[in-house]
Amino acid sequence: MNQRARIVMTEDEITAFIAESRKLQLGTVNPDGTPHLVTMFYGLSGGRISFWTYGKAQKALNIQRDARVSCLIEAGDEYSDLRGVLVYGVARRIDDSEGILEVGMNVARRMAGMPDAEELLTEYVAHTGRKRVAFVVEPTRVISWDHRKLTIPV
Repeated sequence: MNQRARIVMTEDEITAFIAESRKLQLGTVNPDGTPHLVTMFYGLSGGRISFWTYGKAQKALNIQRDARVSCLIEAGDEYSDLRGVLVYGVARRIDDSEGILEVGMNVARRMAGMPDAEELLTEYVAHTGRKRVAFVVEPTRVISWDHRKLTIPV
């Protein structure tokens, strides 16, 4: 078995890793074709990565023009601890206020590390949500790695 095949995460491991993480690197395509990378807090909507942003943000404008995105979630400081999931997909825009509020609440709960803080977060999310749009990423390809699966021969 080659090294690449040894470090691939199972579906369950990918699901757990995405669920336990809070931030990702979002890649969109600028008008000139260069990558636009930003760190985003994210939520999960039906098991899919979701995020929100201001409607006039560069990432939102990029997605409006070209909905292809990449989402990198990674962890680990030492080579032997590196883990990550790279999701390529298409960002589906959510414009309705109820959908934006739902995504905003999912993101805010994870961002604040307070999964049951409805009362505290609702006012904030409702207020900032007026100028925001939300996106759900429909995955087209998923790549994963977990270097903790590597063993060093003795």
